[in-house]
Amino acid sequence: MAGTGDIEHWAPGDQILWRYRRNGAPNGSGAPGRVPDPFHICRPVTVVRDTDELLAVWVAPGTECVKPVLADGRDVHAEPLATRYTAPRTTARSPWLGNGVLKLARPGDPWSVWLFWEPGWRFRNWYVNLEEPHTRWQGGVDSEDHFLDISVHPDRSWVWHDEDEFAMAQRAGLMAPEIARRVREAGHAAVELIRGWGAPFRDGWEDWRPDPQWRVPALPDDWDRTPSHMAS
Repeated sequence: MAGTGDIEHWAPGDQILWRYRRNGAPNGSGAPGRVPDPFHICRPVTVVRDTDELLAVWVAPGTECVKPVLADGRDVHAEPLATRYTAPRTTARSPWLGNGVLKLARPGDPWSVWLFWEPGWRFRNWYVNLEEPHTRWQGGVDSEDHFLDISVHPDRSWVWHDEDEFAMAQRAGLMAPEIARRVREAGHAAVELIRGWGAPFRDGWEDWRPDPQWRVPALPDDWDRTPSHMAS
């Protein structure tokens, strides 16, 4: 990691981890102590750009990731919504399917913006993933997903996603009312950004392409390790 002033930055091509804490895990924004292990999502990514204003990373197709699954190994969405957040879960390793995704996160923003493409690099859409502002550490960045999302289409139209899961997570005790209020406010702030076509939507990232020399990052055995060094 290269140092610039008081903030350390990764160089293009560096490989780091993009992780999400379990909702309700210790140090998360939900009900403390609900589960003992803090992380349930981990994606090895390649750094595209890292500055004081933006962290951009690439999730390559086929990357081995960690995702939550039901205790019997089924996808969490196989569980009815009413019990989706109370049914026993575990984690599983699984390759990233599809054509890869570019993720953009600005320091302090309560969301990240993801870009998706169809085969042949036909741009499909942006996706605003509402989440805790990222915490940087030596091996990557950590956050907590906030269930509610926004899909933004090339014609600049947009639509809310997963409002039912957002409501159910609150009923299941994974998100306190005050946190939910802040998440909804963050969503409305993101909508205003979309309507004004601010960064990163105006910045031409849909024309970006990964360096063909980049190798697919490996998932380390200690992907869920506790951060040993924090970067501001």
